[in-house]
Amino acid sequence: MEASITLKKVGKLINDKTILAGLTFGIEKGSLVAIIGDNEAGKSMLLRVISCLEYQEYGQVFINGLDSKKRRIEILPKISYVSHELDLDPWLTLEENIQFAGMLYDIDTETINTRLTQYARELHLTRYLKKLVKNISPGIIRKGIIIRSLIHDPEILIMDDPTAFMDAESYRQTWDMLLRMKGEKTILYVSQSLKEVEDAHDRILVLEDGKISLDGSLDKLLGGTFEFHQFQIEFEDLSDDLFQKLSKLPKVKNASKIGQSIHFYGRERGVFFDVLKNAVSATMKDISVKKLGLQDLMDAKYAKDGIH
Repeated sequence: MEASITLKKVGKLINDKTILAGLTFGIEKGSLVAIIGDNEAGKSMLLRVISCLEYQEYGQVFINGLDSKKRRIEILPKISYVSHELDLDPWLTLEENIQFAGMLYDIDTETINTRLTQYARELHLTRYLKKLVKNISPGIIRKGIIIRSLIHDPEILIMDDPTAFMDAESYRQTWDMLLRMKGEKTILYVSQSLKEVEDAHDRILVLEDGKISLDGSLDKLLGGTFEFHQFQIEFEDLSDDLFQKLSKLPKVKNASKIGQSIHFYGRERGVFFDVLKNAVSATMKDISVKKLGLQDLMDAKYAKDGIH
């Protein structure tokens, strides 16, 4: 597949501190890629470097095969960057903010207004277009920022926490639109919401201390742990003897005692019934079963040590 974005040994320093450390990877054209990691992992800086808003100290970034330092003027119209900040002019209307952005890219007025009307309908923003930004809620402003980022029809959309400040309905409307664009546009985004990433990705990059520690789909990243389930049983009284008995059952993995509950993992649901059978004499208050997810992956215990 053709790469939209290619990084070769990219490094970024700030005051002699390494923010990005020798990153080498490519992102396929038309793919949807999510980046996650701790607050100091370098996620936002990575987006800014790819978007040509910051320059790397070493290495190369290529956009559609063009070197981002040498061909920046050619590259910028192909990219759009959505920052985490609400950076619209508060003294202009939502419509004026978006129209002004289109003019900066030398898009004709008719095309700007056609695209603006279409996106505003998709995101249910039409009734807010004539309002001053200072009088609009952050979630609505956020949707306006996304429309602004699309007004020049970029090939690559780079977003830092795209649905920040949005309520559930706005979140759904935004992702309905973005997912329709997948395949036509390359979408790269950072999110603090692991649920968002689980629901919307072709690929996940886990950034840790400026390096890619994990790379792949959720199924691939979970690997051997993917077939495991999490189980939790709350008892009226979980004695140490009962906990030891249950935790030593052959298919029970990584058992832990939390208050009056036993929490454990098992590859098959049958292990749950083995535990119930061996705990029949104790009074149970609550039970729960769920598949492993991205939160478990991000827990260092599972990302580094696995389930034993």
